[in-house]
Amino acid sequence: MTTTHGAPPSSGTRTSNLFSILAIVFGAVAVLFIPILFGIAAIVLAAIALNKGEPLAKIAMTVAVIGTIAGFVLGAVVYSSMN
Repeated sequence: MTTTHGAPPSSGTRTSNLFSILAIVFGAVAVLFIPILFGIAAIVLAAIALNKGEPLAKIAMTVAVIGTIAGFVLGAVVYSSMN
């Protein structure tokens, strides 16, 4: 009787949330800093996450879009209050 030691066999369906997490972070940063840059990057990363089928992709897209819109609105409010 032989036993094998090591890692259990993988099923090959490992899902990562890398692009989703990056999109969430960029979407949150877009609220306060350069929404045209960070917001668009967040939306692109969330779209990649959706195409890859990541579990957090829908949340990432929501945060990316809302963060981008909030960043533009906050920027407009600050800009108009300075005049």
